[in-house]
Amino acid sequence: MGLSMGSLVRRVGPGVKLRGKKVVFLVANEFEDVELLYPFIRLSEEGAEVIIVPMNVGHHPRPSDPSKPVTGRFGTPVPLMVFRDGERHVLREFKDVSVDDVDAVVIPGGFSPDYLRRLPEVLNFVRNAYLKGKVVASICHGPWVLISAGITKGKKMTGVVAIRDDLINSGAIYEDVPVVRDGNVITSRVPDDLPEFCQAIIDALS
Repeated sequence: MGLSMGSLVRRVGPGVKLRGKKVVFLVANEFEDVELLYPFIRLSEEGAEVIIVPMNVGHHPRPSDPSKPVTGRFGTPVPLMVFRDGERHVLREFKDVSVDDVDAVVIPGGFSPDYLRRLPEVLNFVRNAYLKGKVVASICHGPWVLISAGITKGKKMTGVVAIRDDLINSGAIYEDVPVVRDGNVITSRVPDDLPEFCQAIIDALS
């Protein structure tokens, strides 16, 4: 099914480098909160149409209540309670998002990527996005999903030091720097690298 963004209210500042670009964020339980919130706000500020796709897999930080929404490590819920759906972002189910309808895929870190990488449909989505030349961006543990999607061999990449060996063993060329862009693949290490990470995505899309 195609993705309709008609309900998204355009609220952007003076920078509109990404007007007309669609960026999808994939998150499961225990994502790194700031690695969703910072890029979501920064890219929407530049005019991007942001789609957030919560996938209810992984250990919930409050397992005693399985009805709770997908939640970050530090308690950020998706849906985002302080941001209204349809203004700076729209919320979609995975089945309603097509690779052909987006320009970039962003995978925040935390424990979320360890669960996303176990879903064949997510790996197919990320692989197809890469093959179609869409921007595929991941930070911290996010490159785990790219490894499992089979798109890292020969790529210059970075990530949190804990997955350095995983990247190297997958055939990637690991670089310990804030951000690495190799073709349409963008990777960063930790929350402190978020400014460079977001700027690389903006540059790639604009």
